[in-house]
Amino acid sequence: MKRTVTAFVVVSLCALATTHISGQDSLRRTPWGDPDIEGIWTNATLTPLQRPPELAAKEFFTAEEAKQFQETRLEQTNADRPLPPGQVGAYNDAFFERGTSIVRSRRTSLVIDPTDGRIPALTPEAQRHVEGRQQREKTSPADGPEDRWLTERCILFGATVPMLPEPYNNNYRIIQSPGLVTILVEMNHDARVIPLDNRPHVNGNIRQWTGDPRGHWEGNTLVVETTNLKFNHQSRFGVGYLNGVSDERLRVIERFTITDANTLTYRATVEDPTVFVRPWTVELSMARTAGPLYEVACHEGNYGMFNILSGHRAEERQQRR
Repeated sequence: MKRTVTAFVVVSLCALATTHISGQDSLRRTPWGDPDIEGIWTNATLTPLQRPPELAAKEFFTAEEAKQFQETRLEQTNADRPLPPGQVGAYNDAFFERGTSIVRSRRTSLVIDPTDGRIPALTPEAQRHVEGRQQREKTSPADGPEDRWLTERCILFGATVPMLPEPYNNNYRIIQSPGLVTILVEMNHDARVIPLDNRPHVNGNIRQWTGDPRGHWEGNTLVVETTNLKFNHQSRFGVGYLNGVSDERLRVIERFTITDANTLTYRATVEDPTVFVRPWTVELSMARTAGPLYEVACHEGNYGMFNILSGHRAEERQQRR
């Protein structure tokens, strides 16, 4: 969303002062010695999650190809362009902030593993669940709010775990304190508090929408493992990469590495052997930005859900006549 809403004020939990560690490296560090990744970062990009089929085995663009692709993507995603007769639009370009360029590596997709740039196939079990859900949706698309996507219910978006770009609100504020890293997610105002003290994950019976993260440093890279995500085969997860399917075996491993003063390289591996035939990994470059972060007033959960459910009740009454 464009910056026209009331600011969401964040108070840092620790001093923002940093220092250099003599004799180790020139990396900027916190007063207690951890690599300093604090700041506001954006992952807005025109690079698609999966490689377009027409690009086949092409892993990287040339500089000229990247320029042409960016121009084409901006035109294709322009929500203000005229629509064919009978088609209805949604948000227009006043709402969108996808960025104006692809990732710095010029990769043709955010998925870097498998090398074909595509999310792996679903397992036969997961595919059966997806087909069963799709069949139920034909007759019961809105018996209750739980039948709708989490995004429609303003519960969770795909910008949290893993941190994938959305059409807008692609900003994150990272705050460091001794033993903790906190990531404030602009999209839907989630806050991930990541302990770094080697504590075990919570009991597997305790599930949370954004999971249970645990972090540690491997050299200059922050590694975060998230488990206990609150999804299952019967729910509709509001992020397309899971195709509405997940279970208690879902695990996400994220890596944050400072590339230069204004670039944070983000890599995430998604594992769920019940759902995917193999793990897969995304990588993107996050750019430092001035911010600030703002509140996301997701009104769909207040108005859209009521209208969806009441509309289907009206259809049911009409069918009984």
